[in-house]
Amino acid sequence: MTGNLTIRIEKSFCAISQTSWSRLSGTSKASSSVEVPYNPFLSHAFLSALEESGSATAKTGWLGHHLLLEDDRGALIGAVPGYLKSHSQGEYVFDHGWADAFERAGGRYYPKLQCSVPFTPATGPRLLVSSGYDKEATELTLAAGLQEVTRQLGVSSAHVTFVAEDQLAAFEEADYLHRTDKQFHFINEGYANHDAFLETLASRKRKALKKERRTAVEHDITIDWLTGSDLTENIWDQFFEFYMDTGSRKWGRPYLTRTFYSLIGERMPEDILLVMAKRDGKYIAGAINFIGGDALFGRHWGCIEDHPFLHFEVCYHQAIDFALAKGLKRVEAGAQGEHKLARGYLPVTTHSMHYIAHPGLRRAVADYLERERQEVEYMNEYLSEHSPFRKGERQQED
Repeated sequence: MTGNLTIRIEKSFCAISQTSWSRLSGTSKASSSVEVPYNPFLSHAFLSALEESGSATAKTGWLGHHLLLEDDRGALIGAVPGYLKSHSQGEYVFDHGWADAFERAGGRYYPKLQCSVPFTPATGPRLLVSSGYDKEATELTLAAGLQEVTRQLGVSSAHVTFVAEDQLAAFEEADYLHRTDKQFHFINEGYANHDAFLETLASRKRKALKKERRTAVEHDITIDWLTGSDLTENIWDQFFEFYMDTGSRKWGRPYLTRTFYSLIGERMPEDILLVMAKRDGKYIAGAINFIGGDALFGRHWGCIEDHPFLHFEVCYHQAIDFALAKGLKRVEAGAQGEHKLARGYLPVTTHSMHYIAHPGLRRAVADYLERERQEVEYMNEYLSEHSPFRKGERQQED
């Protein structure tokens, strides 16, 4: 790249110009393309809501450290959303073992730099480039710049999680360590509807899913799709009750505040789908999804009544129905969960890149990751072979 470029750290995301941010790849519908589809989690609306609502702040262990690449006029050329972390919660790529080993050896693992969307295990661009600039060169500059910032801050490491596959090369050139894991995604092969998708499954699996869907809505349960102007404060109150109930049992302390939902409901309502289950005129369960340029991203679920298979219906089957109705290419159903395989979600490899400053810790982590990548590859192949699809009709996404 030519010209005088500078990298600076902005601690408050809300201080970043919404207009400048919207020019970055994948962060707004206006700047989206076939190459980099709109990713709602990278939008100014979503990231600012995390900060303003008190969900991702210094108090919760997520101190903003957003890397901004600017030219000599102060124009934003590229960015990496980042946070200085005092713990490893809410990341979905687990490095607790690395931290424990380093600190037992006398090192100081925290704070660390975490380059991701807080509490959101969804793949997307992490090296954001403004339209009109050389994408490859700017990505290389950002990856190297993040490494230099890590050294200047004197922190142990930088972790870039759920990285888009086409950005791995920039990190590899800067000598980051490569980690893989798996998720389960539904791939839309152009099915006309859910029944057309079911026809591609083995007969026994198809019958089991049809029965599961019928059972889920017994007891006169109905399902609503809520988006846009449907997302009233009353609806958010009800959904937040579900979220708090399930989140308290699953994580001990839910990550997101009630204010967060009000803010995203105000700022990005057309990007949100609530799948809500109703019985006797009252909502009893729900799941929140975010609508991207080519994908539906499933996030949180909760309920105040337990019914057999209702979780699978609200979170997985209804998400497929919506994606097919809207012509979306895939459904990303969040982290982990082999139970998704039987419902047509196939294993997909996810990627993260890690810069470890300490040579000894780096060598140990590199050795571990080499063996872990082999295990992930083996498990993904094994799970794909045991998918519910008829032989020869199995979906595939690497």
